[in-house]
Amino acid sequence: MKAYQQGWTLRRRVVALLGVVLVLLLGLAAAEATLAAKNRQNIDAVLLKTGPLRVQAQELMSALLDQETAVRGYAVNADRKDLEPYQVGVDRERDTFAEMRKLAVDYPEVLRALDVVEQRAAQWRSGVAEPVISTTERSGPSAGRALITDQTRQQFDGIRSAVDGLQGEILEVRQKTADKVKATSNVLVVLLIIAALVVAVAGAVLLLSLDRILIRPLAGLVGQVREVASGDYRHRIEGSGPPEFRLLADDIDIMRQKIARELDEVREARERIEWVNSQLQKQAEELTRSNRDLEQFAYVASHDLQEPLRKVASFCQLLQRRYSGQLDERADQYIAFAVDGAQRMQRLINDLLAFSRIGRLTTGFTEVDLNKVMGDVAGQTEAARQYADAELTWDRLPVIRGEEPLLTNLLANLVSNSIKFRRPDVPPKVHVSARLVDDEWEISCRDNGIGIEPEFADKIFVIFQRLHSKDAYPGTGIGLAIVKKIVEYHGGRVWVDTEAAEGTTIRFTLPALPEDVEAARAAEQAAVEESTGDPETTGDGAEDVAVSVARQPDGAGREETPEGAARDGTTGGMKETVG
Repeated sequence: MKAYQQGWTLRRRVVALLGVVLVLLLGLAAAEATLAAKNRQNIDAVLLKTGPLRVQAQELMSALLDQETAVRGYAVNADRKDLEPYQVGVDRERDTFAEMRKLAVDYPEVLRALDVVEQRAAQWRSGVAEPVISTTERSGPSAGRALITDQTRQQFDGIRSAVDGLQGEILEVRQKTADKVKATSNVLVVLLIIAALVVAVAGAVLLLSLDRILIRPLAGLVGQVREVASGDYRHRIEGSGPPEFRLLADDIDIMRQKIARELDEVREARERIEWVNSQLQKQAEELTRSNRDLEQFAYVASHDLQEPLRKVASFCQLLQRRYSGQLDERADQYIAFAVDGAQRMQRLINDLLAFSRIGRLTTGFTEVDLNKVMGDVAGQTEAARQYADAELTWDRLPVIRGEEPLLTNLLANLVSNSIKFRRPDVPPKVHVSARLVDDEWEISCRDNGIGIEPEFADKIFVIFQRLHSKDAYPGTGIGLAIVKKIVEYHGGRVWVDTEAAEGTTIRFTLPALPEDVEAARAAEQAAVEESTGDPETTGDGAEDVAVSVARQPDGAGREETPEGAARDGTTGGMKETVG
Protein backbone atom coordinates (compact mmCIF):
# COMPACT_ATOMS: atom_id res chain seq x y z
CA MET A 1 0.00 0.00 0.00
CA LYS A 2 1.25 3.50 -0.79
CA ALA A 3 2.30 5.75 2.04
CA TYR A 4 1.14 9.36 1.60
CA GLN A 5 3.51 11.49 3.65
CA GLN A 6 3.06 14.83 1.90
CA GLY A 7 0.24 17.25 2.62
CA TRP A 8 -1.90 17.80 5.64
CA THR A 9 -4.53 15.23 6.42
CA LEU A 10 -8.18 16.22 6.56
CA ARG A 11 -8.22 15.73 10.31
CA ARG A 12 -5.17 17.93 10.74
CA ARG A 13 -6.65 20.70 8.61
CA VAL A 14 -9.96 20.66 10.42
CA VAL A 15 -8.25 20.54 13.81
CA ALA A 16 -5.99 23.47 12.86
CA LEU A 17 -8.92 25.58 11.68
CA LEU A 18 -10.98 24.74 14.73
CA GLY A 19 -7.97 25.45 16.95
CA VAL A 20 -7.51 28.95 15.52
CA VAL A 21 -11.22 29.67 15.84
CA LEU A 22 -11.23 28.29 19.37
CA VAL A 23 -8.28 30.44 20.42
CA LEU A 24 -9.91 33.57 18.97
CA LEU A 25 -13.24 32.79 20.60
CA LEU A 26 -11.59 32.01 23.93
CA GLY A 27 -9.71 35.32 23.80
CA LEU A 28 -12.88 37.18 22.97
CA ALA A 29 -14.74 35.29 25.70
CA ALA A 30 -12.06 36.21 28.25
CA ALA A 31 -12.18 39.87 27.24
CA GLU A 32 -15.98 39.86 27.35
CA ALA A 33 -15.94 38.19 30.76
CA THR A 34 -13.55 40.84 32.10
CA LEU A 35 -15.58 43.70 30.64
CA ALA A 36 -18.80 42.14 31.84
CA ALA A 37 -17.40 41.94 35.37
CA LYS A 38 -16.36 45.60 35.26
CA ASN A 39 -19.67 46.56 33.74
CA ARG A 40 -21.45 44.76 36.53
CA GLN A 41 -19.34 46.57 39.11
CA ASN A 42 -20.19 49.93 37.53
CA ILE A 43 -23.88 49.08 37.39
CA ASP A 44 -23.74 48.02 41.03
CA ALA A 45 -22.05 51.31 41.85
CA VAL A 46 -24.81 53.27 40.11
CA LEU A 47 -27.61 51.26 41.66
CA LEU A 48 -26.21 50.40 45.07
CA LYS A 49 -23.88 53.32 45.89
CA THR A 50 -24.41 56.61 44.02
CA GLY A 51 -28.16 56.30 44.03
CA PRO A 52 -28.37 55.63 47.80
CA LEU A 53 -25.78 58.42 48.37
CA ARG A 54 -28.12 60.95 46.75
CA VAL A 55 -30.97 59.77 48.94
CA GLN A 56 -28.76 59.92 52.04
CA ALA A 57 -27.65 63.48 51.13
CA GLN A 58 -31.29 64.54 50.97
CA GLU A 59 -31.89 62.77 54.28
CA LEU A 60 -28.90 64.63 55.75
CA MET A 61 -30.26 68.01 54.60
CA SER A 62 -33.64 67.13 56.08
CA ALA A 63 -32.03 66.31 59.46
CA LEU A 64 -30.15 69.66 59.47
CA LEU A 65 -33.31 71.58 58.60
CA ASP A 66 -35.13 69.87 61.45
CA GLN A 67 -32.40 70.99 63.82
CA GLU A 68 -32.50 74.62 62.62
CA THR A 69 -36.30 74.75 62.79
CA ALA A 70 -36.36 73.25 66.30
CA VAL A 71 -33.82 75.82 67.56
CA ARG A 72 -35.87 78.71 66.13
CA GLY A 73 -39.08 77.36 67.65
CA TYR A 74 -37.50 76.89 71.08
CA ALA A 75 -36.16 80.46 70.93
CA VAL A 76 -39.69 81.73 70.32
CA ASN A 77 -41.63 79.62 72.85
CA ALA A 78 -39.04 78.32 75.27
CA ASP A 79 -40.96 75.04 75.22
CA ARG A 80 -38.76 71.98 75.74
CA LYS A 81 -41.01 69.97 73.44
CA ASP A 82 -39.85 72.12 70.57
CA LEU A 83 -36.29 70.76 71.11
CA GLU A 84 -37.29 67.12 70.49
CA PRO A 85 -36.88 67.46 66.65
CA TYR A 86 -33.45 68.94 67.34
CA GLN A 87 -32.26 65.84 69.23
CA VAL A 88 -33.84 63.52 66.67
CA GLY A 89 -32.18 65.53 63.88
CA VAL A 90 -28.78 65.24 65.55
CA ASP A 91 -29.16 61.43 65.81
CA ARG A 92 -30.35 61.22 62.22
CA GLU A 93 -27.40 63.36 61.11
CA ARG A 94 -24.92 61.11 62.92
CA ASP A 95 -26.43 57.92 61.45
CA THR A 96 -26.62 59.42 57.98
CA PHE A 97 -22.97 60.46 58.08
CA ALA A 98 -22.02 56.90 59.06
CA GLU A 99 -24.07 55.32 56.24
CA MET A 100 -22.75 57.76 53.65
CA ARG A 101 -19.14 57.13 54.66
CA LYS A 102 -19.67 53.41 54.08
CA LEU A 103 -21.19 54.02 50.65
CA ALA A 104 -18.57 56.62 49.63
CA VAL A 105 -15.51 54.63 50.66
CA ASP A 106 -14.43 54.34 46.98
CA TYR A 107 -15.12 58.02 46.20
CA PRO A 108 -12.59 60.37 47.93
CA GLU A 109 -14.16 63.55 46.45
CA VAL A 110 -17.51 62.63 48.00
CA LEU A 111 -15.77 61.90 51.33
CA ARG A 112 -14.09 65.34 51.29
CA ALA A 113 -17.39 67.05 50.52
CA LEU A 114 -19.00 65.03 53.28
CA ASP A 115 -16.28 66.16 55.70
CA VAL A 116 -16.99 69.81 54.79
CA VAL A 117 -20.70 69.37 55.52
CA GLU A 118 -19.91 67.67 58.81
CA GLN A 119 -17.50 70.42 59.88
CA ARG A 120 -19.91 73.24 59.05
CA ALA A 121 -22.79 71.45 60.81
CA ALA A 122 -20.65 71.03 63.89
CA GLN A 123 -19.59 74.67 63.75
CA TRP A 124 -23.22 75.79 63.44
CA ARG A 125 -24.30 73.70 66.41
CA SER A 126 -21.39 74.91 68.58
CA GLY A 127 -21.63 78.53 67.44
CA VAL A 128 -25.39 79.02 67.04
CA ALA A 129 -27.64 76.20 68.17
CA GLU A 130 -26.08 75.42 71.54
CA PRO A 131 -25.73 79.13 72.60
CA VAL A 132 -29.37 79.91 71.61
CA ILE A 133 -30.63 76.91 73.58
CA SER A 134 -28.58 77.71 76.70
CA THR A 135 -29.43 81.46 76.57
CA THR A 136 -33.15 80.71 76.15
CA GLU A 137 -33.04 78.40 79.13
CA ARG A 138 -31.34 81.05 81.34
CA SER A 139 -32.69 84.36 80.13
CA GLY A 140 -35.86 83.56 78.29
CA PRO A 141 -37.08 83.59 74.70
CA SER A 142 -36.25 87.23 74.01
CA ALA A 143 -32.59 86.70 74.85
CA GLY A 144 -32.53 83.57 72.69
CA ARG A 145 -34.12 85.35 69.71
CA ALA A 146 -31.56 88.10 70.04
CA LEU A 147 -28.80 85.63 69.21
CA ILE A 148 -30.50 84.62 65.90
CA THR A 149 -29.18 87.20 63.48
CA ASP A 150 -28.46 87.48 59.77
CA GLN A 151 -24.97 86.23 60.44
CA THR A 152 -26.27 83.00 61.98
CA ARG A 153 -28.64 82.60 59.05
CA GLN A 154 -25.70 83.00 56.63
CA GLN A 155 -23.78 80.40 58.63
CA PHE A 156 -26.63 77.88 58.11
CA ASP A 157 -26.76 78.88 54.45
CA GLY A 158 -23.11 77.81 54.35
CA ILE A 159 -24.27 74.35 55.43
CA ARG A 160 -26.81 74.41 52.62
CA SER A 161 -24.14 75.26 50.08
CA ALA A 162 -21.90 72.47 51.47
CA VAL A 163 -24.75 69.97 51.08
CA ASP A 164 -25.34 71.22 47.55
CA GLY A 165 -21.64 70.73 46.87
CA LEU A 166 -21.95 67.18 48.25
CA GLN A 167 -24.89 66.56 45.94
CA GLY A 168 -22.86 67.86 43.04
CA GLU A 169 -19.96 65.54 43.84
CA ILE A 170 -22.38 62.60 44.07
CA LEU A 171 -23.99 63.46 40.75
CA GLU A 172 -20.58 63.83 39.14
CA VAL A 173 -19.48 60.43 40.44
CA ARG A 174 -22.76 58.93 39.31
CA GLN A 175 -22.36 60.39 35.84
CA LYS A 176 -18.80 59.09 35.55
CA THR A 177 -19.92 55.63 36.60
CA ALA A 178 -22.83 55.72 34.13
CA ASP A 179 -20.38 56.73 31.39
CA LYS A 180 -18.22 53.75 32.29
CA VAL A 181 -21.27 51.45 32.08
CA LYS A 182 -22.10 52.84 28.66
CA ALA A 183 -18.50 52.48 27.46
CA THR A 184 -18.13 48.87 28.67
CA SER A 185 -21.52 48.01 27.16
CA ASN A 186 -20.43 49.39 23.82
CA VAL A 187 -17.19 47.43 24.01
CA LEU A 188 -19.14 44.26 24.84
CA VAL A 189 -21.34 44.80 21.81
CA VAL A 190 -18.26 45.29 19.63
CA LEU A 191 -16.69 42.09 21.01
CA LEU A 192 -19.90 40.15 20.33
CA ILE A 193 -19.93 41.46 16.77
CA ILE A 194 -16.28 40.43 16.38
CA ALA A 195 -17.09 36.95 17.74
CA ALA A 196 -19.99 36.62 15.31
CA LEU A 197 -17.72 37.68 12.47
CA VAL A 198 -15.09 35.17 13.54
CA VAL A 199 -17.69 32.39 13.58
CA ALA A 200 -19.10 33.46 10.22
CA VAL A 201 -15.68 33.69 8.60
CA ALA A 202 -14.63 30.38 10.12
CA GLY A 203 -17.84 28.77 8.86
CA ALA A 204 -17.33 30.15 5.37
CA VAL A 205 -13.71 29.00 5.32
CA LEU A 206 -14.75 25.59 6.64
CA LEU A 207 -17.46 25.22 3.98
CA LEU A 208 -15.13 26.24 1.18
CA SER A 209 -12.39 23.96 2.49
CA LEU A 210 -14.78 21.02 2.85
CA ASP A 211 -16.07 21.59 -0.66
CA ARG A 212 -12.55 21.62 -2.07
CA ILE A 213 -10.88 18.93 0.02
CA LEU A 214 -13.84 16.73 0.93
CA ILE A 215 -16.95 17.01 -1.22
CA ARG A 216 -15.30 17.17 -4.64
CA PRO A 217 -12.84 14.27 -4.03
CA LEU A 218 -15.63 12.25 -2.43
CA ALA A 219 -17.95 12.88 -5.37
CA GLY A 220 -15.21 11.76 -7.77
CA LEU A 221 -14.59 8.63 -5.70
CA VAL A 222 -18.32 7.86 -5.59
CA GLY A 223 -18.53 8.20 -9.35
CA GLN A 224 -15.71 5.71 -9.85
CA VAL A 225 -17.25 3.28 -7.34
CA ARG A 226 -20.57 3.47 -9.20
CA GLU A 227 -18.83 2.61 -12.44
CA VAL A 228 -17.41 -0.48 -10.76
CA ALA A 229 -20.79 -1.29 -9.19
CA SER A 230 -22.44 -1.08 -12.61
CA GLY A 231 -20.27 -4.00 -13.75
CA ASP A 232 -17.00 -2.45 -14.90
CA TYR A 233 -14.81 -4.39 -12.48
CA ARG A 234 -11.72 -3.64 -14.56
CA HIS A 235 -11.97 0.11 -13.94
CA ARG A 236 -9.08 1.25 -11.74
CA ILE A 237 -10.10 3.51 -8.87
CA GLU A 238 -7.83 6.50 -8.20
CA GLY A 239 -8.25 8.93 -5.32
CA SER A 240 -7.57 12.63 -4.89
CA GLY A 241 -7.67 15.18 -2.11
CA PRO A 242 -6.45 14.47 1.43
CA PRO A 243 -4.25 11.45 2.17
CA GLU A 244 -7.19 9.68 3.83
CA PHE A 245 -9.18 9.75 0.58
CA ARG A 246 -6.26 8.48 -1.42
CA LEU A 247 -5.75 5.65 1.06
CA LEU A 248 -9.48 4.91 0.91
CA ALA A 249 -9.34 4.82 -2.88
CA ASP A 250 -6.43 2.35 -2.70
CA ASP A 251 -8.37 0.15 -0.26
CA ILE A 252 -11.45 0.22 -2.50
CA ASP A 253 -9.32 -0.63 -5.51
CA ILE A 254 -7.83 -3.58 -3.63
CA MET A 255 -11.37 -4.70 -2.80
CA ARG A 256 -12.31 -4.26 -6.48
CA GLN A 257 -9.40 -6.43 -7.52
CA LYS A 258 -10.41 -9.08 -4.99
CA ILE A 259 -14.01 -8.99 -6.21
CA ALA A 260 -12.82 -9.27 -9.79
CA ARG A 261 -10.73 -12.32 -8.88
CA GLU A 262 -13.62 -13.88 -6.97
CA LEU A 263 -15.96 -13.20 -9.89
CA ASP A 264 -13.54 -15.02 -12.15
CA GLU A 265 -13.53 -17.88 -9.68
CA VAL A 266 -17.34 -17.76 -9.52
CA ARG A 267 -17.53 -17.95 -13.30
CA GLU A 268 -15.21 -20.92 -13.28
CA ALA A 269 -17.20 -22.49 -10.43
CA ARG A 270 -20.44 -21.82 -12.33
CA GLU A 271 -19.04 -23.58 -15.34
CA ARG A 272 -18.00 -26.50 -13.16
CA ILE A 273 -21.43 -26.50 -11.47
CA GLU A 274 -23.14 -26.51 -14.83
CA TRP A 275 -21.00 -29.45 -15.82
CA VAL A 276 -21.76 -31.18 -12.52
CA ASN A 277 -25.45 -30.43 -12.99
CA SER A 278 -25.35 -31.99 -16.40
CA GLN A 279 -23.66 -35.05 -14.89
CA LEU A 280 -26.24 -35.07 -12.09
CA GLN A 281 -28.98 -34.85 -14.67
CA LYS A 282 -27.52 -37.83 -16.41
CA GLN A 283 -27.22 -39.65 -13.10
CA ALA A 284 -30.82 -38.71 -12.25
CA GLU A 285 -31.91 -40.19 -15.53
CA GLU A 286 -29.84 -43.27 -14.80
CA LEU A 287 -31.37 -43.39 -11.29
CA THR A 288 -34.85 -43.11 -12.76
CA ARG A 289 -34.09 -45.98 -15.10
CA SER A 290 -32.56 -47.88 -12.17
CA ASN A 291 -35.70 -47.28 -10.08
CA ARG A 292 -37.82 -48.58 -12.92
CA ASP A 293 -35.57 -51.63 -13.09
CA LEU A 294 -35.90 -52.05 -9.31
CA GLU A 295 -39.66 -51.82 -9.56
CA GLN A 296 -39.54 -54.40 -12.32
CA PHE A 297 -37.30 -56.52 -10.11
CA ALA A 298 -39.74 -56.13 -7.23
CA TYR A 299 -42.53 -57.28 -9.48
CA VAL A 300 -40.47 -60.24 -10.67
CA ALA A 301 -39.41 -61.03 -7.10
CA SER A 302 -42.99 -60.90 -5.87
CA HIS A 303 -44.39 -63.02 -8.69
CA ASP A 304 -41.87 -64.77 -10.92
CA LEU A 305 -39.28 -65.59 -8.21
CA GLN A 306 -41.73 -66.60 -5.50
CA GLU A 307 -43.57 -69.08 -7.71
CA PRO A 308 -40.56 -71.37 -8.36
CA LEU A 309 -39.45 -70.81 -4.76
CA ARG A 310 -42.83 -72.00 -3.53
CA LYS A 311 -42.51 -75.08 -5.78
CA VAL A 312 -39.05 -75.83 -4.41
CA ALA A 313 -40.31 -75.43 -0.83
CA SER A 314 -43.45 -77.48 -1.53
CA PHE A 315 -41.59 -80.39 -3.13
CA CYS A 316 -38.90 -80.31 -0.45
CA GLN A 317 -41.61 -80.53 2.19
CA LEU A 318 -43.28 -83.34 0.20
CA LEU A 319 -40.00 -85.23 0.08
CA GLN A 320 -39.58 -84.65 3.81
CA ARG A 321 -43.04 -86.00 4.63
CA ARG A 322 -43.05 -88.92 2.19
CA TYR A 323 -39.51 -90.19 2.47
CA SER A 324 -38.68 -89.24 6.04
CA GLY A 325 -37.04 -92.29 7.67
CA GLN A 326 -36.78 -94.19 4.39
CA LEU A 327 -33.43 -92.70 3.49
CA ASP A 328 -30.38 -92.50 5.66
CA GLU A 329 -30.02 -89.88 8.40
CA ARG A 330 -27.82 -87.62 6.30
CA ALA A 331 -30.41 -87.51 3.51
CA ASP A 332 -33.10 -86.48 6.00
CA GLN A 333 -30.77 -83.75 7.26
CA TYR A 334 -30.11 -82.44 3.76
CA ILE A 335 -33.85 -82.36 3.00
CA ALA A 336 -34.47 -80.43 6.25
CA PHE A 337 -31.76 -77.94 5.29
CA ALA A 338 -33.39 -77.44 1.90
CA VAL A 339 -36.84 -76.88 3.41
CA ASP A 340 -35.50 -74.42 5.98
CA GLY A 341 -33.48 -72.53 3.36
CA ALA A 342 -36.44 -72.22 1.02
CA GLN A 343 -38.70 -70.97 3.79
CA ARG A 344 -36.11 -68.44 5.00
CA MET A 345 -35.56 -67.29 1.43
CA GLN A 346 -39.28 -66.75 1.03
CA ARG A 347 -39.51 -64.73 4.26
CA LEU A 348 -36.43 -62.72 3.25
CA ILE A 349 -37.95 -61.84 -0.14
CA ASN A 350 -41.22 -60.78 1.50
CA ASP A 351 -39.40 -58.61 4.04
CA LEU A 352 -37.25 -57.01 1.32
CA LEU A 353 -40.36 -56.23 -0.69
CA ALA A 354 -42.01 -54.68 2.34
CA PHE A 355 -38.90 -52.61 3.06
CA SER A 356 -38.60 -51.35 -0.51
CA ARG A 357 -42.27 -50.38 -0.73
CA ILE A 358 -42.17 -48.04 2.31
CA GLY A 359 -42.70 -44.50 1.04
CA ARG A 360 -42.92 -45.64 -2.58
CA LEU A 361 -46.37 -47.12 -2.66
CA THR A 362 -48.34 -44.62 -0.60
CA THR A 363 -52.01 -44.18 0.17
CA GLY A 364 -51.60 -40.65 1.51
CA PHE A 365 -51.54 -39.36 5.07
CA THR A 366 -54.77 -39.35 7.08
CA GLU A 367 -55.62 -38.94 10.74
CA VAL A 368 -54.84 -42.26 12.38
CA ASP A 369 -56.01 -43.25 15.85
CA LEU A 370 -53.14 -45.21 17.37
CA ASN A 371 -55.53 -46.81 19.84
CA LYS A 372 -57.30 -48.52 16.91
CA VAL A 373 -53.91 -49.41 15.48
CA MET A 374 -52.94 -51.09 18.76
CA GLY A 375 -56.18 -53.09 18.60
CA ASP A 376 -55.14 -54.36 15.16
CA VAL A 377 -51.64 -55.10 16.44
CA ALA A 378 -53.11 -57.06 19.35
CA GLY A 379 -55.09 -59.17 16.88
CA GLN A 380 -52.05 -59.80 14.65
CA THR A 381 -49.83 -60.87 17.56
CA GLU A 382 -52.49 -62.89 19.41
CA ALA A 383 -51.07 -66.26 18.45
CA ALA A 384 -47.54 -65.34 19.47
CA ARG A 385 -48.78 -63.89 22.76
CA GLN A 386 -50.77 -66.99 23.56
CA TYR A 387 -47.77 -69.18 22.80
CA ALA A 388 -45.46 -67.09 25.03
CA ASP A 389 -48.14 -66.30 27.65
CA ALA A 390 -47.43 -62.60 26.92
CA GLU A 391 -49.29 -59.59 28.23
CA LEU A 392 -49.77 -56.51 26.00
CA THR A 393 -50.97 -53.20 27.53
CA TRP A 394 -51.08 -49.63 26.31
CA ASP A 395 -52.07 -46.23 27.58
CA ARG A 396 -54.35 -43.82 25.83
CA LEU A 397 -52.59 -43.03 22.57
CA PRO A 398 -52.94 -39.94 20.38
CA VAL A 399 -54.29 -39.35 16.91
CA ILE A 400 -51.57 -38.47 14.39
CA ARG A 401 -51.31 -37.97 10.66
CA GLY A 402 -49.80 -40.88 8.79
CA GLU A 403 -50.48 -44.08 6.84
CA GLU A 404 -52.39 -46.55 8.95
CA PRO A 405 -50.95 -49.74 7.33
CA LEU A 406 -47.37 -48.55 7.88
CA LEU A 407 -48.06 -47.51 11.48
CA THR A 408 -49.68 -50.88 12.12
CA ASN A 409 -46.60 -52.60 10.68
CA LEU A 410 -44.38 -50.37 12.83
CA LEU A 411 -46.06 -51.21 16.14
CA ALA A 412 -46.53 -54.87 15.18
CA ASN A 413 -42.78 -55.22 14.57
CA LEU A 414 -41.97 -53.61 17.94
CA VAL A 415 -44.47 -55.80 19.84
CA SER A 416 -43.33 -58.95 18.00
CA ASN A 417 -39.69 -58.20 18.81
CA SER A 418 -40.56 -57.69 22.48
CA ILE A 419 -42.34 -61.05 22.60
CA LYS A 420 -39.59 -62.82 20.63
CA PHE A 421 -36.64 -61.59 22.68
CA ARG A 422 -38.02 -62.70 26.06
CA ARG A 423 -36.26 -64.12 29.04
CA PRO A 424 -36.61 -67.81 29.72
CA ASP A 425 -39.26 -68.74 32.30
CA VAL A 426 -40.44 -65.07 32.52
CA PRO A 427 -43.80 -64.25 30.89
CA PRO A 428 -43.29 -61.31 28.51
CA LYS A 429 -44.91 -57.98 29.36
CA VAL A 430 -45.10 -55.30 26.69
CA HIS A 431 -46.38 -51.79 27.41
CA VAL A 432 -46.89 -48.97 24.89
CA SER A 433 -47.26 -45.37 26.10
CA ALA A 434 -47.09 -41.85 24.72
CA ARG A 435 -46.26 -38.36 25.96
CA LEU A 436 -46.16 -34.96 24.28
CA VAL A 437 -42.70 -33.39 24.08
CA ASP A 438 -42.77 -29.90 22.54
CA ASP A 439 -44.61 -30.45 19.23
CA GLU A 440 -43.96 -34.20 18.92
CA TRP A 441 -45.46 -37.33 20.40
CA GLU A 442 -42.82 -39.55 21.97
CA ILE A 443 -44.12 -43.14 21.88
CA SER A 444 -42.41 -45.85 23.94
CA CYS A 445 -42.55 -49.64 23.64
CA ARG A 446 -41.22 -51.16 26.86
CA ASP A 447 -40.74 -54.84 27.66
CA ASN A 448 -39.16 -57.04 30.33
CA GLY A 449 -37.08 -59.09 27.89
CA ILE A 450 -33.36 -59.76 27.52
CA GLY A 451 -32.48 -56.12 26.85
CA ILE A 452 -29.86 -54.60 24.55
CA GLU A 453 -26.33 -53.66 25.48
CA PRO A 454 -25.65 -49.90 25.00
CA GLU A 455 -22.84 -50.53 22.50
CA PHE A 456 -25.33 -52.28 20.18
CA ALA A 457 -28.10 -49.65 20.48
CA ASP A 458 -27.41 -48.18 17.04
CA LYS A 459 -26.66 -51.42 15.20
CA ILE A 460 -30.08 -52.99 15.70
CA PHE A 461 -31.68 -50.59 13.19
CA VAL A 462 -29.27 -51.61 10.39
CA ILE A 463 -30.80 -53.92 7.78
CA PHE A 464 -29.91 -57.62 8.22
CA GLN A 465 -28.04 -56.75 11.43
CA ARG A 466 -28.47 -59.53 13.99
CA LEU A 467 -27.15 -59.70 17.54
CA HIS A 468 -28.06 -63.39 17.97
CA SER A 469 -27.91 -66.45 15.78
CA LYS A 470 -31.00 -67.51 13.85
CA ASP A 471 -31.08 -70.71 15.86
CA ALA A 472 -31.49 -68.78 19.14
CA TYR A 473 -34.00 -66.25 17.82
CA PRO A 474 -35.54 -66.79 14.35
CA GLY A 475 -36.05 -63.96 11.89
CA THR A 476 -34.51 -62.15 8.94
CA GLY A 477 -33.01 -59.20 10.89
CA ILE A 478 -34.94 -56.62 8.92
CA GLY A 479 -37.80 -55.83 11.31
CA LEU A 480 -36.21 -52.88 13.15
CA ALA A 481 -34.82 -51.54 9.86
CA ILE A 482 -38.44 -51.41 8.64
CA VAL A 483 -39.38 -49.66 11.91
CA LYS A 484 -36.69 -47.01 11.39
CA LYS A 485 -37.70 -46.40 7.77
CA ILE A 486 -41.41 -46.04 8.67
CA VAL A 487 -40.63 -43.58 11.50
CA GLU A 488 -38.37 -41.46 9.31
CA TYR A 489 -40.96 -41.55 6.52
CA HIS A 490 -43.42 -40.00 8.97
CA GLY A 491 -40.91 -37.28 9.98
CA GLY A 492 -39.77 -38.77 13.29
CA ARG A 493 -36.75 -40.51 14.80
CA VAL A 494 -36.26 -43.77 16.69
CA TRP A 495 -33.75 -44.83 19.32
CA VAL A 496 -33.14 -47.27 22.15
CA ASP A 497 -33.41 -45.92 25.69
CA THR A 498 -30.12 -47.20 27.14
CA GLU A 499 -31.07 -46.03 30.64
CA ALA A 500 -33.94 -48.50 31.00
CA ALA A 501 -33.59 -50.44 34.26
CA GLU A 502 -35.07 -53.67 32.87
CA GLY A 503 -35.67 -55.13 29.44
CA THR A 504 -35.71 -52.96 26.34
CA THR A 505 -37.40 -49.61 25.77
CA ILE A 506 -37.57 -48.37 22.19
CA ARG A 507 -38.78 -44.82 21.73
CA PHE A 508 -39.80 -43.02 18.56
CA THR A 509 -41.35 -39.65 17.76
CA LEU A 510 -44.19 -38.64 15.46
CA PRO A 511 -45.30 -35.06 14.70
CA ALA A 512 -48.28 -34.00 16.81
CA LEU A 513 -51.40 -32.33 15.46
CA PRO A 514 -51.45 -28.54 16.04
CA GLU A 515 -54.65 -28.74 18.06
CA ASP A 516 -53.07 -31.29 20.41
CA VAL A 517 -50.06 -29.02 20.98
CA GLU A 518 -52.28 -26.01 21.71
CA ALA A 519 -54.52 -28.04 24.02
CA ALA A 520 -51.50 -29.38 25.91
CA ARG A 521 -50.07 -25.92 26.43
CA ALA A 522 -53.39 -24.54 27.62
CA ALA A 523 -53.90 -27.49 29.98
CA GLU A 524 -50.36 -27.19 31.32
CA GLN A 525 -50.82 -23.47 31.99
CA ALA A 526 -54.08 -24.14 33.78
CA ALA A 527 -52.49 -26.91 35.84
CA VAL A 528 -49.62 -24.64 36.84
CA GLU A 529 -52.01 -21.88 37.90
CA GLU A 530 -54.13 -24.30 39.93
CA SER A 531 -51.18 -26.03 41.60
CA THR A 532 -49.20 -22.91 42.56
CA GLY A 533 -47.80 -23.51 46.01
CA ASP A 534 -48.87 -27.20 46.11
CA PRO A 535 -45.68 -29.32 46.08
CA GLU A 536 -47.65 -32.54 45.50
CA THR A 537 -48.99 -31.40 42.15
CA THR A 538 -46.01 -29.67 40.58
CA GLY A 539 -43.71 -32.67 39.98
CA ASP A 540 -44.97 -34.66 36.97
CA GLY A 541 -47.79 -32.34 35.97
CA ALA A 542 -46.38 -31.58 32.54
CA GLU A 543 -46.17 -35.26 31.61
CA ASP A 544 -49.68 -35.98 32.86
CA VAL A 545 -51.07 -32.99 30.97
CA ALA A 546 -49.25 -34.13 27.82
CA VAL A 547 -50.93 -37.53 27.89
CA SER A 548 -54.32 -36.10 28.80
CA VAL A 549 -54.68 -34.49 25.37
CA ALA A 550 -54.58 -37.88 23.61
CA ARG A 551 -57.98 -38.61 22.09
CA GLN A 552 -60.22 -41.21 23.71
CA PRO A 553 -59.81 -44.63 22.04
CA ASP A 554 -62.63 -46.66 20.60
CA GLY A 555 -62.30 -49.38 23.21
CA ALA A 556 -63.09 -52.19 20.74
CA GLY A 557 -61.66 -55.48 22.03
CA ARG A 558 -60.17 -53.76 25.12
CA GLU A 559 -61.25 -53.03 28.65
CA GLU A 560 -60.55 -50.16 31.08
CA THR A 561 -57.98 -51.10 33.76
CA PRO A 562 -57.36 -48.14 36.11
CA GLU A 563 -54.83 -50.19 38.05
CA GLY A 564 -53.47 -52.46 35.32
CA ALA A 565 -49.90 -52.79 34.11
CA ALA A 566 -47.10 -50.26 34.56
CA ARG A 567 -48.15 -46.85 33.26
CA ASP A 568 -44.74 -45.33 32.40
CA GLY A 569 -45.77 -42.11 34.16
CA THR A 570 -49.18 -41.85 32.44
CA THR A 571 -52.81 -42.41 33.42
CA GLY A 572 -55.84 -44.20 32.09
CA GLY A 573 -54.29 -47.38 30.60
CA MET A 574 -55.73 -50.05 28.28
CA LYS A 575 -54.99 -53.72 28.74
CA GLU A 576 -55.26 -56.55 26.23
CA THR A 577 -55.36 -59.89 28.04
CA VAL A 578 -55.05 -63.43 26.80
CA GLY A 579 -58.01 -65.62 27.69
